[in-house]
Parts: sequence; C-alpha cells; structure tokens
Amino acid sequence: MTASDRVTVVGAGLAGCEAAWQLARRGIAVTLVEMKPAKRTPAHSMEGFAELVCSNSLRANALTNACGLLKEEMRRLDSLILRAADENKIPAGGALAVDRDGFSAAITGALRTHPLIEIRMEEALSLPEPPAIVATGPLTSDALAAAIAARFHTLCFYDAAAPIVTLDSIDMRRVFRASRYGKGGDDYLNCPMTKDEYFAFYEALINARTAPVHGFEETSVFEGCMPVESMARRGPMALAFGPLKPVGLVDPATNRRPFANVQLRQDDAAATLYNLVGFQTRLAFGEQRRVFGMIPGLENAEFARYGVMHRNTFLQSPGILSATFEVLETPGLYFAGQITGVEGYVESAASGLVAGLSLARQLHGLPAFPFPTTTALGALGRHVSSPNRAYQPMNITFGLIDDYPETIRNKAARYEAISRRALGVLDQCKGAFEFEWN
Repeated sequence: MTASDRVTVVGAGLAGCEAAWQLARRGIAVTLVEMKPAKRTPAHSMEGFAELVCSNSLRANALTNACGLLKEEMRRLDSLILRAADENKIPAGGALAVDRDGFSAAITGALRTHPLIEIRMEEALSLPEPPAIVATGPLTSDALAAAIAARFHTLCFYDAAAPIVTLDSIDMRRVFRASRYGKGGDDYLNCPMTKDEYFAFYEALINARTAPVHGFEETSVFEGCMPVESMARRGPMALAFGPLKPVGLVDPATNRRPFANVQLRQDDAAATLYNLVGFQTRLAFGEQRRVFGMIPGLENAEFARYGVMHRNTFLQSPGILSATFEVLETPGLYFAGQITGVEGYVESAASGLVAGLSLARQLHGLPAFPFPTTTALGALGRHVSSPNRAYQPMNITFGLIDDYPETIRNKAARYEAISRRALGVLDQCKGAFEFEWN
C-alpha cells in the first residue's frame, strides 16, 4: 500500500466521519460509503452524517472526568467531531451537549466539500478490500453484518433511546431550572417529586406495557443504556439512587431537596426541545404518554420523539483487532466505532480518529504507532485489543488508563494529574502523525 491508494471508509457515523477527515487532511483520497438516505435503520431519522440517535450529550467536559480528557486529546489532534461539537454546543452544565441538526450539518458540510473525499450513497453489502475502515456502528445493516459474522464472531445487545418533549408543553409552574451543585448555571429543567409522587410513578412504571423487541433479553442490554423500566425493577429505590437522584438540587418552592427529581436536558439550539435524562425506554408509545405524564410538569407533555430500542452489534475485538484498531490477520483493514466494543459517542469518534491516523501512517510506509496507555486514546486501544473472556462495550474511564505513580488521595486532584500527564504525553506524540506527502 502507498499514499496514492484510495481508502474506503464504510459508514458516515461519528467514527467514519472522523476517520475520513483524518485521512483526507493528510492528503489521502477517501471514498466514504453511506447507505442513507436510500436505506436507514429504525433509529435513524436525519439525512445528514454523524447523526446522534440517542442523547445529544457528549458527556462531561472537565479534565477530572475521563471523557473530558478524551475530548481534549481529540481536540489537540484536530478532531472534526469535537470541532463541530464545540461550534454547536448548547447549555448543559458541566457536560458538552450539542444541537443535533447544527452538529450534523457542520460535519456533513466539511466532508462533502473536501476535495479529497468522494461520497457514495449506497449500502455496502460486503467487507471492503484494504485499505479500508469499517465504521458501520452498532446499527450495521443486515447484509454487511452477515458478511462480518461469516468472518468474525460477533455479539449483539440492545440499546435504548430517551424520549424528547417540547418545551411549550411543559408546565413551567411545576419545574425549576438548575444544575446539580450549581455547576453550569440553570441549564437543566428539574421536575421534583414528593415521596408519594415517586412511588406512584414507580408502580406505574414497573407495571407498564413494553413494546416487543425480537431477540431481546434483559441481560443483553448494556448497563449504561439500561431502559428506565428495567432499572426500576431492581428495587423500589433504584431510580431514586440512579437517574432520579435529587442530590445537589434544592427545590425553590420548598427550599428543600426533593425526594426524587427528573432532569430534562436541552436538545436543540433554539431550546424548544428537551430530553428526559436517563429515561431510555422500550415502553409502548401510549404507555410513555401515560406513565411519563405522571412526572410533575409533564402532565400534558407533547412528545417530539418517543423512546425506542434498537439493535447494537459489536465484535469480540480482543484477538481480532490490534491497539490501532487494525484487523490482525488482514493488514490495511480497520474497524472503528461502537462495532469494536467502545461505548459512547466520544469513544466511537476517538476510535475513528485512531484508525484514520494509523492507516495514514501505514500508507506512508511508517510502522504502527499505538498511542501510549497513559493517554485516553491509548487506553481505548488497549481495551479492544487485550485478552478478555467477558468482553463487553466500555466507556472510557480512568480505570482503563495507566495509574498515576504518586499517591494523591484527593480523587479529583488525582484524576486531573492523570489528565495533565496524558496531555503532556500526547503533545510529544503529535509529531508521529504530522508528515508531508511526496
């Protein structure tokens, strides 16, 4: 393979878009293959690239959070996804949340207008020949999923998306604006619950009718996307200690902390839509109107989108992929995104960044350069490539990154020290991916 080879990137989700961008900005011609709009999955609704099908939040932004560190590492490597996110951010406390439409439009425009990127709107029915990156995500089409399954052992689980309601249908007399502990200002709408309201809601929720999902098993849902009704069945107080926890909040109507609290996060730049934080669900649509209408302030809520469940597919990556996301037995063929077993928007984009950078080095005749495991990017690569008999989708955590050698008892200070070390290491590594083409 040489730098003159045209790379095929399959899938224009977060990982595929990031990979195509990283290759093209290094002078490599890319064919980006995307099956929308000719064909789409039940979870897709937008025409553009990098569609956010679940939450609009890219999670925490601070360096005391592993996802915040991962985002900063990506910014320093000119991530298209992070650039679009920063340009289209909307209020979300300490998190980075985006306007979905603006975010997708920025990424779509950047790729469609790049002179080295050719867009082919068609379904990929088989694995591409190297050099290539497969970034078809957790919603890989049946034909390609079958081709991948024929070559690799794949696993499936089911993911759930939270509903979105319109702002003008919320009874603002019953809700208040605040972020936990005052972080980020008044970015969230809060629906406070009394003890009686909470347990009435709990009983209705655990007895509500759910929509059938073919092949669904309760144990096959990734923990981070557990449907709210499934979480509730773990015990009467599971929600009060989970997505409905009231800590860090004071209801101005009572000047006390609520017994439980439902938070709504802004979902668009115009602040006309809000999603129910932590309310991924597979309840039937009518049941969502009835049960979620018991939440104070949502009695007459209009649903811009109901919660849904959809299939997620991922590889048993250990033993299949290297730390640079390359297929061990097929040089030049890479996978990226949630299909590799990284979990979350940022992690998916990060894997696309690593795959794109790594393939660029390979096409230039340079040896593989895995990111050090003192960085969040390197820790993700280790996660997908290290032996693990119980391999499951994983968000970035500080537990995946090399521990700090010195004892720092304060957790926030320790995490920030790990982050500062990671960014220092990353800055020393950046030169490995900045080179001129002959």
